Amino acid sequence: MKQLATYLVPLSTSVLLISPVLADGGFYGDPPDATHPWAIHDMNRPQPPRVEPGSPSSQEQPGRPPSDAVVLFDGTPASLAKWEADKDPGQPTEWEVKDGALQCKPGSGYIRTKETFGDCQLHVEWSAPAKVAGNSQGRGNSGIFLTGGVEVQVLDNFENPTYADGFAASVYGVNPPHANALNAPGKWQVYEIIFRRPVFKDGKMLDSGRLTVLMNGVVVQDSTPLEGGGGHKGRSKDHPYPEAGPLKLQDHGNPVRFRNIWYRPLPKRAVDGGDMGAMDPAAATAKKQEIAKQIRLDAESKDGNERLLRLMESLCYDPDPEAIKAVDGGLAKWVETAKQIPASGMEAKKGEIIQMFNAVRYLTQFKLYPDQGGCQGETAKIIEANGWKP
Repeated sequence: MKQLATYLVPLSTSVLLISPVLADGGFYGDPPDATHPWAIHDMNRPQPPRVEPGSPSSQEQPGRPPSDAVVLFDGTPASLAKWEADKDPGQPTEWEVKDGALQCKPGSGYIRTKETFGDCQLHVEWSAPAKVAGNSQGRGNSGIFLTGGVEVQVLDNFENPTYADGFAASVYGVNPPHANALNAPGKWQVYEIIFRRPVFKDGKMLDSGRLTVLMNGVVVQDSTPLEGGGGHKGRSKDHPYPEAGPLKLQDHGNPVRFRNIWYRPLPKRAVDGGDMGAMDPAAATAKKQEIAKQIRLDAESKDGNERLLRLMESLCYDPDPEAIKAVDGGLAKWVETAKQIPASGMEAKKGEIIQMFNAVRYLTQFKLYPDQGGCQGETAKIIEANGWKP
């Protein structure tokens, strides 16, 4: 990295229009704080990645997954190779692919994906037999098991009562669905599942884990705490989950069919080491230092006022003494240059002068820079003399 003294080059006297990046990012919204490493409306924050949306399913055919989805079953016999019997060691499953659907072979046992994953958006479509047989838990029964063993119930509850916490789309043994939005037997049911595993650190639970489920477009689980993940007959207790695990589908003795199974990994929560939302102060500080370093590296590729403004912007994240020293020197040179502008050239420099005044005012307002050279005051005199409004 270049020495920060290189920021003290003479500043350009050419016209510098107010940059839309700075207007929407640096010196604009509230700055980073103890638990938020980015400013409000921060243009240094990474842009969301582009994802091409999929298409909805119909009863006749499954929809198209989003462009970033990891497809686990697409209706082809070839995709059955992504699954195995839930046995140790794994072995080929006896479940079958029929008419584009993955069908349970009763008595053959659970199946699981060979791939493992954790927090995710999971899409699963299933169908109970059109010919109704049995009642309560004995009718169209299966289950979707995520990392750690938590089950989202699959059951034909169309005009078929059962215990509420074992209902279709229940977090089995933990929480009933808010509503029964099932289609009739033989029709396809669509589950959209948002899964967040529990997070523990040093034996202490930081997040209980949560499940959100939509059944045929209806919210039936709304960020439901996992409470250990549930189970049959016994009350579960909170406990750590592995970071990743297979998806399992249950053999409960019914020939339930599945299709269009895919997932999208979700970004880590702040509590799990990610940078989404309020962070632990130590983690936020480390992130701010990282951002400041990148901004200062970017500043090295720029010249004149643009270089100085980027260096000033880095102070919003990290009050590095060398950076402050370089800003002091750069602003002192800029003020002297501004004072030498003739009256006839002032209007052409209006944008640059107001931009610099606002940047310094922002930094001093939030106590991010001491302005020991009095740049704000000197610039205010120029603005007042010309009758401008900053």
